[in-house]
Formats: sequence, C-alpha cells, structure tokens
Amino acid sequence: MRKIGSTKIVIATHNAGKLKEISALLAPYGVECLSAGSLGLPEPAETGQTFVANALIKARAAAEASGLPALADDSGLSVAALDGRPGVYTADWAERQWFEGEPGRDWFMAVGKVEGMLQAKGADASREAWFSCVLALAWPDGEHAVYEGRVDGTLTWPPRGSVGFGYDPVFVPVGHDRTFAEIDPAEKHRISHRADAFAKLVADQFES
Repeated sequence: MRKIGSTKIVIATHNAGKLKEISALLAPYGVECLSAGSLGLPEPAETGQTFVANALIKARAAAEASGLPALADDSGLSVAALDGRPGVYTADWAERQWFEGEPGRDWFMAVGKVEGMLQAKGADASREAWFSCVLALAWPDGEHAVYEGRVDGTLTWPPRGSVGFGYDPVFVPVGHDRTFAEIDPAEKHRISHRADAFAKLVADQFES
C-alpha cells in the first residue's frame, strides 16, 4: 500500500471542528494538516450516494487542486427505526437558509427533526443508532485508499453537553452514560467512529 510520504497533507474540509479533531489524531505521527478552507479551495458538490463516494469526491478534488495528498472524511448518523436515515444525508438535514439567502446549518433543527420522527413512531420505537465514518486518502495522481469506521449507541433527548458538534449532544455510545458532547474530547478520540477509521489508517500508513 502506498504511503503518504509527506509531512503535510490537506484535510478536505471547511469545518473547523472536524479539522481540529482530525489534526489531533494525526499530530502524533508528525503530519501537518492544512484545511481546504485555509487554502481557498472550493467545496465540491457531494453527489455520491454513499459515504465512500462522497469522501472520495472531496479527497480527489483537494489533492488535484493542491498538489498534495489529501484526506477527506464523510460521516453521518444512521437511525435504526428510520431505516438508516439520515445516513449519507446527515448534514443535509441541518441545511437551512439564513438571512439574505446565505446558506448555513442548524444542528439543533436537525437533531429535533430526528427526535420528532422517532416520537411519531411511538414510545416503543428503537432508539438504536450508529455513526459511520469513511476516510478517503487521495494523491494528486489519482491513487487512493479508503478506511471505514463505526460506533454504535442510542439516541437521547433532550440534547446534553457542549463539547461536541453536530449530532453529538443526542448520541450516547454503547458502554457509556454520557453523550459525545459530554465526553472529554480526548476520550471521544479513542472511541468514536472517526477513531475507528483512523486506527485502520494509522495501521496501514504508519505501522505496517
């Protein structure tokens, strides 16, 4: 398997929270992370129907535009009682129009939508859910590698905690009684879906 072979890579995201989390996971391996946002790279349209497809779209676009290896994350929440939704459309459920027509994401609206759909199914509806993460690593010449991770848990309401982002305040991972937004970030880095995917990337890129 091809190695990164560089101490500098582009993280294909404009999300500050995601950049911080990924940078922390790669820091022990001496990798400097630059965000696509800081380089002024455009965000490609995520037209894929799977996490793998969307991660590859983002990683390839960033690698081609920057001339550096690029790493993209596509992740989302799937809810058993909602037939796996929102899944690949996790971020889309948070989309809304702000003042003057500028796009933005309202995550409280998104988690409220999930909760409303669950409540509509009745008190006996399963609250089992899981976060999936796909990491796509791409090189400017088109070569790529993909790593997939997952963490299972249940949904709670109302939201709790302030240290996470996205759907973290309503997700309680298996074996814990706190939400991802209540768990110390260092602990979350060890147990999250992104950590699972990163463990596979690290084993492949830095340990083999």
